[in-house]
Amino acid sequence: MVKLNKIYTRTGDDGTTGLGTGERRLKSDLRIDAYGTIDEANACIGMARIHTAAKHPAIDAMLGRIQNDLFDLGADLAVPDDGKPLGYEPLRITAVQTDRVEKDIDLLNKDLQPLKSFVLNGGTPAAAALHLARTVARRAERIMVDLTQAPGEHVSREAIRYINRVSDFLFVAARAVNDNGNADVLWVPGKNR
Repeated sequence: MVKLNKIYTRTGDDGTTGLGTGERRLKSDLRIDAYGTIDEANACIGMARIHTAAKHPAIDAMLGRIQNDLFDLGADLAVPDDGKPLGYEPLRITAVQTDRVEKDIDLLNKDLQPLKSFVLNGGTPAAAALHLARTVARRAERIMVDLTQAPGEHVSREAIRYINRVSDFLFVAARAVNDNGNADVLWVPGKNR
């Protein structure tokens, strides 16, 4: 159980923060950026849920599960798997979590109108908020992939699969809250030339 009695510790005043291993890193470190961006995506989902709670309770429940999983993902990223013994079992994203998101995507996607163009970010307030969350999740994914290329760094394949599915889910959910795609705002190539 997490227990937070004091919010400020002053340990970050030097521009560093602690990983779950106790190691200190600069707050600008790519790993910190990765899980910070996961946190940002989670906050965007929280804003989207303001619009989904009453009108789309099934989607709202799916979003609630994803928010919890995103904390798991942040914990996964905060404890690098460098092969060193930790003395405890770190929290890791699992295939079960990714599979659940895929099932939710399939459930929502079956009722959507087929796409005939790219979708612009908008439509209903819920859809716009979900599209914003999707773009932040995609940025988190790019940072995580970039982190895998850094010397000595590791991000699990499942963690990357999970965030990829979350952004796919957010796209499908945005279309679902847009009257199953009927209220989507479609891109018209060259419309304003």
